[in-house]
Amino acid sequence: MSEFNPADPFAFFSQMMKPGSNPFLPPLSEEEIDRKIVECRTVEQWLSLQVGMLQMTIKTLEMQKAGLAAFKQGLEPKSSENP
Repeated sequence: MSEFNPADPFAFFSQMMKPGSNPFLPPLSEEEIDRKIVECRTVEQWLSLQVGMLQMTIKTLEMQKAGLAAFKQGLEPKSSENP
């Protein structure tokens, strides 16, 4: 098998999809188990980063929506209650 590159988060998935490779079979050696643990932790870290970025994007969009609503409210003509 090729050497795992932690800088490439998709290497793990592409390696799993190679013909003749079955990701559901248990590893045969302790070194292979350790390597798979490192690969899975790397993928987990990458996914956590992506979730954080997605949450930040959602919060930014919510702030933009609130800012736009406040801006629109400020543009509406105010009704004068005192004649």
